[in-house]
Order: sequence, then C-alpha cells, then structure tokens
Amino acid sequence: MMEVKEQIHVIDNQVTVEEIIKDIVKTKEILDPFYVFDVGDLVNKVIKWQQTLPHIKPFYTVKCNDNSLVLEILAVLGINFNCSSKGEIKKILDLGVNSSRIIFSNPAKIASHIKYAKSTCINLTKFDSKWELFKIKSLYPSCELLIELSYGAQCPLGIKFGCNPLTEAPSLMAMAYSLGLSVVGVSFQVDSKYNEPTIFRKAITASAHIFKIGQIIGFKNMRLLSIGGGFPGNKNTSLDNDITDIVNDTLNKWFPPNNGVTIIAEPGRYFVASAFTLSTKIHSIKNHSNDENHIKYFINDGVYGSFNNILYDHSVVVPKSLYEFPMRPIFQSSIWGPTCDGLDQVVKFVNMPLMEMGDWIVFEDMGAYTISIASKFSGFSLPKIFAVANDSIWKYLKNSTSISESYFSTMPIIAVIKTMRSESSEDDHTWNENDL
Repeated sequence: MMEVKEQIHVIDNQVTVEEIIKDIVKTKEILDPFYVFDVGDLVNKVIKWQQTLPHIKPFYTVKCNDNSLVLEILAVLGINFNCSSKGEIKKILDLGVNSSRIIFSNPAKIASHIKYAKSTCINLTKFDSKWELFKIKSLYPSCELLIELSYGAQCPLGIKFGCNPLTEAPSLMAMAYSLGLSVVGVSFQVDSKYNEPTIFRKAITASAHIFKIGQIIGFKNMRLLSIGGGFPGNKNTSLDNDITDIVNDTLNKWFPPNNGVTIIAEPGRYFVASAFTLSTKIHSIKNHSNDENHIKYFINDGVYGSFNNILYDHSVVVPKSLYEFPMRPIFQSSIWGPTCDGLDQVVKFVNMPLMEMGDWIVFEDMGAYTISIASKFSGFSLPKIFAVANDSIWKYLKNSTSISESYFSTMPIIAVIKTMRSESSEDDHTWNENDL
C-alpha cells in the first residue's frame, strides 16, 4: 500500500452525513466547498455487487473517481481496475495491485503508454481499428486483445470508440488473425444514463456472434467478455433492476455458466456516485435582470470544478438547502458557479426557499466524474474531502481486509478542523494540500 495521505474518520453508527456536514459548517472554519465521502456507502456497493452479480468480475473504471482512498479501499476489497492511460496504470500498480488485475482499456493508445504497459506486464487491452492493430503488432504483439464494439451512449463515447459489430468487426477479427495477434474476447460499453436497458441484450447477443466468427477464423482462445459499465449508482437506484435482469437472462442464453467464458464488467459510477456529498456556500445573490421574482445564487463551486459533470456527463444535479426554512417564501431560482463565465451555471431553474449569503447548499450523488476532472480554473481551489466510516464499517474493514489501522482516525473531524491553521484571513480562506 501507498503511504497514508488521507485518513478515514470513524463515527458513531447513528451519525448521518447530513449531521456531519452541519457539524463541519458550525465550526465556521470551513468556507470553501467540501465533500463528505461515506466509505460505508462504497463498501456496501461492493458487497451488493458480490451478492447480486457474483459471476461477473468488476474492473473499476479509474477515470470515474481516482481519489486515493477510493482506489485503496477497492483494492483491498479485491476489485480489479480498468485503466486508460500510463498514469492510471502507475497509480494502481503503486497500490501494490498485481498487473493481472488491470485492463488497459483505451482502444486508441499512445505508443509510449503501450510500451509502459508491456514493461509492467499489463497483458490485456482493446482495439477497434486496423491502425490500432498495426500499432500493437509493432509494439506489443504478445498482448491479449478484446475487440471493442460500439453501442449506445449518452456521452460521446460510442461516437469516439468502438467498431460496428456487423460491418467492421468481422474484417478486423480477420486482420488480427492475419497479423498473428491474439484476440481473446469482446468488449462493449453502454452508458449508465442510456434510457433503454434492452441495449444490453442487443450488445451481448452481438458479442456472442463475434465469438462465433472468431472461432471460425481460427481464434481458439476466446474466453473473455466485458459488458462494460452501465450500472447506475445514485442513491435512488439499485442493482436489483431491469438492467440486471436483462444482463443475467441474456448471459445465461449466450454465455451459460461453465462454458469457459469469463464475464467481466467495467463499472465506475455504480461504486462511487452516492458515496460523495458536496457542500457549497452562497457568496453572492442577485435578482434576474428580466424577472424580479427570479433569484440568482452564486456558490463557491461550479462547472469548471466539481460540476464539470453537467458539461461532460450530462448530469442533472439536485440542490438541497442544508437547513430547513419552513417560514421563508419559495422563489424561482438559479444557481451559478464562482467564475466570470456565463457558461458556469449549475442549475438553470429550481424552486427554493429564499436563501441568504452564507447559507449552504448540498448536492448528493457527486462521486462520479466530478473530482477526477475538476480544475482550478480562474484560481478557485478544489474542495477538501472528508472521509468517514461508521464503527461497523471500520470493524468490517479491519477484520476482513489487509487495510492498515493507520488509515483510520478516531479523532473527531471537528477537533481536526479546529487545529488547522488558516494561511489567510477568514473571508479569503483557501485550502492547500497540507491542510489535513
């Protein structure tokens, strides 16, 4: 394991994330946005996967959330990893994870990254074009390959990557065989926000036909199917849904147990989305220039920071006042980020109680495609992350994994915050990497 840089604060079993946020805010030491990372939520997602889909091996998509504690916890719980670059591969290897637990998933790889994968014995990658086959043949001909099929996605992943299973895949398989490369399976990606779960049925069925084509061509070692991501992870979602039913039914039809094919998946948001809650502070207020009944609230995080998921992941975030204000009137409102950019709009329209400067707005389900993409554009700092685990989760991790006791702190978060030194005035406080 890596040297401990962040600690998990142990809390009582009855304490909620909302209560933790309120305690942090009450200290008046925190003025910047911050996350509360509920470790128990992540651990329970792993347990749920193992119970619901025990025959499918998950390879966590690192780009979804590369927080070091997330990766370390998943590693000790036996989760494998889906990496798309040299940097992500190195980050996972530095955790002590064996290279056999890593897929180099990028279908269009930089040459130096292929060489690095070879040097570290990462022996499984993807392709979706003849040019990628030529590159692999030249740089890493012994690497085992998955052919990447293109299927529906709300984000432009399906436009950028994947080959057509009918018009392109057969010829690419034949070319790989002629080059002496080893195709061992098929992969596809379905975005978790795709609104048609039956796309899984179509993709798995198409994959089965590609397996048959591969065997006819001469690939005798076709043994791996990746069904990608596509498993939602927000608080109001569950693995017990239509997607899981369709996946299980279709796999049983085309890839029944004991047929020699290992089924893997590459979930990202399923594991981390609901584990992170973001708290933001209102720093400015104004009325809409064309509507006096519409109020604009300006918060200290925006689309160039944590809310980049609005631009890149088509997320719809739901604001919630940290405190209830039953006596305040309700107004049509919009929420804006802190930069001087008109694009920096977090929520276009929402009915909210009349808020005041200094009030806090909370956003749940902020663990996926937020932290890993956030920037310091225009000089704004990134949110601090406070990781917490209740006593039951602490004992579970201690008793069932190799995670070190040094990862946990029984010192209350509030006590830790109060020992921090502010390097600037209270009204201009920013975090730096040495704050905690």
